[in-house]
Amino acid sequence: MDILRDPLWNNIRLDDVALALLDTPVVQRLRYVRQLGLAYLVYPGATHSRFEHALGAYHLAGEALRLLDEQGQLDDALREQMPIVRAAALLHDIGHYPFSHALEEIGATHHEEVARPLLLEGIVADVLRTQLGDDAPQQVYALITGTSDSPLQGLISGSLDLDKIEYLKRDAHMCGVPYGEIDVDRLLNSLVLVPAAGVATNGVGVREKGLSALESLLFAKYQMFRNVYWHHAVRSATAMYKRLVAEALSHGLVEATQVARFTDEGLLHHLDALPLPPVARVLLDNLRRRRLHKRSLEHPAAVLGEDTGEWLASDYALTRRVEDALALELSMAPGSLLLDYPIKTQMLALDLPLVRRDGSVEQLTDRGWEGAINLPRLSDELYKSARRLRVFTTDRAPVPEQAILELVAMSADQVRDRLARGSLLLR
Repeated sequence: MDILRDPLWNNIRLDDVALALLDTPVVQRLRYVRQLGLAYLVYPGATHSRFEHALGAYHLAGEALRLLDEQGQLDDALREQMPIVRAAALLHDIGHYPFSHALEEIGATHHEEVARPLLLEGIVADVLRTQLGDDAPQQVYALITGTSDSPLQGLISGSLDLDKIEYLKRDAHMCGVPYGEIDVDRLLNSLVLVPAAGVATNGVGVREKGLSALESLLFAKYQMFRNVYWHHAVRSATAMYKRLVAEALSHGLVEATQVARFTDEGLLHHLDALPLPPVARVLLDNLRRRRLHKRSLEHPAAVLGEDTGEWLASDYALTRRVEDALALELSMAPGSLLLDYPIKTQMLALDLPLVRRDGSVEQLTDRGWEGAINLPRLSDELYKSARRLRVFTTDRAPVPEQAILELVAMSADQVRDRLARGSLLLR
C-alpha cells in the first residue's frame, strides 16, 4: 500500500486497485482538468484539479467504510463491496469535461454520460475486471449514477455523499475563504446504515448526534455558492466560455464528444488553432487576457417572480438568440452582451434516514424535521439570495433595465414570438 501526501487530508493510503486505476490515462487526464473551472481568474489559488478531488473522495470513502465496519454496521456481503465503493469514489469524475459544469449548462453533454464508455469499456474497465471481478465496471457505474441497489449507494451519490464533503472542504481551502467549515470527523462518525421504510435493504443515514455537523455542511454549501461558485466574475467568465464553445459547436468546428475528452488548456489551444468566427475569437482572446465582461444588470432571484427567467437557465439556444437580438438593438457587437442565470439546483436538498437517540428512525427531508433547522423556508430564502440574474456587457455598457426585466419575465414561447416580430425591447 502506497501513501500520498495531501494538503487537506494529510496521508492518503492507496490500495492496489487504486494504484492500478491511477496509472490509466483516463484518470491521469484529471490532473489537467480544474475542479472549479474558471474560478482561478477570481481566486488565484483555485487551480486544484479533479485528480486531487478524486483522491480526497477515495480517502473519505475508505474512512467512512472503516468507521461503519468498526461499529458493526457491515456484514460479510457489504465488506465485499468495500473495494467497489472505494473505486467508485475514485472514478466518480472521470467523465468530467474541461472547465467544470459549463457544457451541461449549454446542453452539450453530461459528465456521467461521458463516463459510461470510459467505465464500461477500455483500460479502466479492464483494471476493474482484473482486480475486482467481471461485474465491477457495471457496479461502479451504478454507484456513480445513483442507480445501484447497494445499501452503500448513499456514500457515492446522495444528499450526504462523500463527494460533497470533499469538494466543499477542498474548494474553500484552495480559494482561501472561510466558508467550507464542515465538522467532517463528527459527520463521518455519525453515519449509520438503517433500514429504509418498506424496503428490504439498508441505506446510509445519520445519527441525531450528527445533525449539527450536517447543518454545517448545508451552510457551507450555501456560502460557497454565494461567494465562489456563483461569484459575479466567475459567472462572467463562465458565460464567455459557454458562448465560445457554443459558437464552435454550432459552426461544426468541434463535436460535443470531442470537447469532453480535452483537458482545460488542451481545449483552449485546440480552439485557438481553429478558424473561429469573429465573436468566438474575441471571447477566447479576452478570456486568455482576463478581460471579462462587466455587470450591467444584476437582480437576485428573491426579487424576481416565481419561475421568472427559467428559460435562460434551461434553453441555451434561445438565450443565444436573445443575446444577439439585444446586442443588435443596442448597437453592440455580437457577443458583447451575455445573459446569465445559473441552472436551478436544490442547494440544501436532503432526503436521508435520521436515527433518533431513542433508536427510532425518521426521514430527514427538505420538508424539515422537528428539532432541526427549518429547511424548507431557509433553503428557499438562501437559494434565492445566492442565485442572481445578470447581464454582462463589455465595458459595462448600459442596458434598459426595465425592458430586460419584462423580457425575462415572459415565457419561452412569448420570447420566441417577440423574436419573430423583430424586436425584443419594443412592444
